[in-house]
Amino acid sequence: MIQQISTNKAPAAVGPYSQAITVDGFAFLSGMLPLDIESGEMVGETAAEQTEQILNNIKGLLSDLNLGLEDVFKTTIFLDSIDSFQSVNEVYGSYFTAHKPARSCVEVSAIPKGALVEIEVIAKLK
Repeated sequence: MIQQISTNKAPAAVGPYSQAITVDGFAFLSGMLPLDIESGEMVGETAAEQTEQILNNIKGLLSDLNLGLEDVFKTTIFLDSIDSFQSVNEVYGSYFTAHKPARSCVEVSAIPKGALVEIEVIAKLK
């Protein structure tokens, strides 16, 4: 059974999609932007600052599913510039310390709302 997830522990979707979907024991989190959950406004001037906001938002959404970062097994990071790779890695690495999910990281031509970073994750439900 497919279940749409909507929580106030993460920013609302900025388009016609779900914050997350659960199906067959997995949670698929939509690409997360660096938005403040209260105001919906962009947070962070740098890719590193935006990455921190995104990962905190992801933690909030996961917590609503009784999950944590340790339950994430795949992430995809979208950067508006590959020049941000190192600074994003530093922040990302401070969240995923002992547990390191499989990951892709790519440069894209644009990210919604002019963000510098977007991250999506797949996690295993408990």
